[in-house]
Amino acid sequence: MASESLRRGDPLGWFERLYQEAEAGKCAVPWADLRANPHLLDFWRTHPQLTAGKSALVIGSGLGDDAEQLTAWGYQTTAFDISETAIRATRTRFPDSPVEYLAADLFAPPPAWLHNFDFVLEAYTLQVLPEDIRPRAIEKIVSFLKVGGMLLVIARGREKKDPLGEMPWQLTREELQKFTYAGQQPISFEEYFDSEEPDVRRFRALYASPHRSTS
Repeated sequence: MASESLRRGDPLGWFERLYQEAEAGKCAVPWADLRANPHLLDFWRTHPQLTAGKSALVIGSGLGDDAEQLTAWGYQTTAFDISETAIRATRTRFPDSPVEYLAADLFAPPPAWLHNFDFVLEAYTLQVLPEDIRPRAIEKIVSFLKVGGMLLVIARGREKKDPLGEMPWQLTREELQKFTYAGQQPISFEEYFDSEEPDVRRFRALYASPHRSTS
């Protein structure tokens, strides 16, 4: 599906089709484990955040498990996915959820989201975007953060010399550096191999949106 969308010049169009076919029982959504991302949970055990009175945004929220987890930790959470079918399925799964689930496009988000969130989670979205649009995606992701906000990025990783391979396309450290170029301060960076999938390298990076100078 992704290849067909790329050939048509519509790199995001396949997400809705995937969720529609999954809803019809024709396929499974590869990343929908129906549980919170274990790499988010591992991060929280060693880097717990203050959540009282704070807001969070989940990018590419899928079927909602990460958003529900952030809410359980105390955030006032907003979550979005480009697939309206995914959002509808999420609302069905969590009918009484306080999370605000919305269908939205990362590249054309609601203006009210600009500099509006204390914590932003980007897990596995960049790695399913073609390389040529990732820099613009990174700029959009950074734009959601309040001054002093925190951004957590979780992705498959590779060395720059390694072949790109097939989707999901692993990120390089150089690509993650673009968050720093966009004004974010690196707080922590972890590189490790997935304990469930020993051959999969992971990157997990935390950034802070620095306070602006008043001088």
